[in-house]
Amino acid sequence: MTTDAELLSIFAEVRTIACVGLSNDPARPAHNVARYLGLKGFRVIPVNPLHAGETLLGEMTYPDLASLPPELGPIHMVDIFRRSEQAGAVVDAALAHLTGRGLRVIWMQIGVIDTAAAARAEARGIKVVMDRCPKIEFERLRG
Repeated sequence: MTTDAELLSIFAEVRTIACVGLSNDPARPAHNVARYLGLKGFRVIPVNPLHAGETLLGEMTYPDLASLPPELGPIHMVDIFRRSEQAGAVVDAALAHLTGRGLRVIWMQIGVIDTAAAARAEARGIKVVMDRCPKIEFERLRG
């Protein structure tokens, strides 16, 4: 379980978030959470093959983590809006393509749990938050 102190540290360190599964539908949590994080000063990079090439929340959407160009700069966190059974592949892609590019945190949204994938990330020195929402935690801790 991630402590409040660890969450505060994450929010202080992270500036750029790749949001895997970001939706273009404002009624979807995957849109609202990303929008909120953007309003709080985080740069949110949309990752969704269904919307690749579109601009969402002011940023170009990429089909997958492997497609994020170096010109984007460091990617500090990957926020996963996918089903639990898909989370492991996203974690593995993040480890393969974003290690060495500033990756510090893998965040799996509420209901997204993959302990094996979390262990793989933690073994590489990446912090993992599972089954929680950064919007809810940010509001609770920082208002």
